Amino acid sequence: MTATADATATALAARSGGSRQLAGTGTLLRFALRRDRVLIPVWVGVNALMVLSMPGTIKGLYGTAAERADLMRQMETNASLRALVGPVFDDGLGALTAWRVGLYAGALAAVTSLLIVVRHTRDEEESGRQEVVASGMVGRRAPLTAALLAAAVANAVLALLIAVGLAGQGAAGALALGLGVGGVGMLFATMAAILAQLTESARLARGLTAAVLGGAFVLRAAGDSATDDGSSVLTWVSPLGWLENVRAFADERWWVLLLLVGAAAVQGVVAYTLAGRRDLGMSFLPTRPGPGDGRLRTAGALAWRLQRGSVLGWSIGFFAAGVVYGGMTEGAADLVGDNEQAREIIERMGGQAGLTDAFVSAMVGMLGLIAALYVVASVLRLSGEETSGRAEPVLAGAVGRLRWAAGHLVIAFGGAALIMLLAGLGFA
Repeated sequence: MTATADATATALAARSGGSRQLAGTGTLLRFALRRDRVLIPVWVGVNALMVLSMPGTIKGLYGTAAERADLMRQMETNASLRALVGPVFDDGLGALTAWRVGLYAGALAAVTSLLIVVRHTRDEEESGRQEVVASGMVGRRAPLTAALLAAAVANAVLALLIAVGLAGQGAAGALALGLGVGGVGMLFATMAAILAQLTESARLARGLTAAVLGGAFVLRAAGDSATDDGSSVLTWVSPLGWLENVRAFADERWWVLLLLVGAAAVQGVVAYTLAGRRDLGMSFLPTRPGPGDGRLRTAGALAWRLQRGSVLGWSIGFFAAGVVYGGMTEGAADLVGDNEQAREIIERMGGQAGLTDAFVSAMVGMLGLIAALYVVASVLRLSGEETSGRAEPVLAGAVGRLRWAAGHLVIAFGGAALIMLLAGLGFA
């Protein structure tokens, strides 16, 4: 009886300790959803609209079954375009929709998820707000749980919109695509949760998670360029490769979804374990301290020191994108073939030059739109320096506000020119 009583008491204590670890999760979740009442609907709405509008677009470009079958045959022999959008598994409108935008919907869901998780974990600690929250009736793992639940809400809504919106093309395929996109989002949400524990900076956590996403895209592209059925080892190493191998609207492979669920669950366990073993505001990979004596003489030098890592990352990414898109120029004409509507759309995007030149112009224009994200992030670094309190000691010295701001703006505008130049070199 004594042994049984001791075991019961131990179990109750463990259960009580677990509940204390999650105390306040509901309140923090409601607060997170309130803070993201604009971010989540906008990102989810744009992603869902991109997917749901694609069947009509494909039908307008390839209106007959013969044209769609011909497109599928062309993709089987076009390695460069498979690297961009993946292989085609069926010539139905639903399957072509999953082929054309499935990977990008998954990538966008991953970006949304990592932003949500890092914002409500490491961002809160870095700003000092989490310390105030933790002083109340809030468990150690409650902020992480609330952040992951907020990401789960966003991904669940996106999956539901895709499943309902594409149900007319086939209920099973629509459900598989929706669950696949949502699963990729949650996998990168838990990945961001791990990196938020490892790093001391929210910016670094976001950057590393985005780098993992970029690496997943590169691995998938390399695998798909080698095979036309998604069977490459490199494709299966990438979570985006798992998404395409769900094969929505083409004899769905439901078991592939278990890979996404299992990976997200394992990463979630790792994130929770790490969260329970570190102090608030600390990290397992602390930032390396700078030199003992100051070596930065100007505000511009300080801005470059703060943003050089971001400039380097964007530069590598844009050069690689230029190389990939440049390798696809010869395949553009083969893909369009005799389809006058597709030819007209590409020429409208890139001018009335030859089809290859028009394709290159269109791709450069798309990279220009992406480069705008770099400019926005770089300029917002000014706001980040202010809110973190680091700008105040700088401005307290012999540094004027205009000089301080100009240092960051030069990096923003000069960096945009640099990454576009490197993209052009990649094309060349």
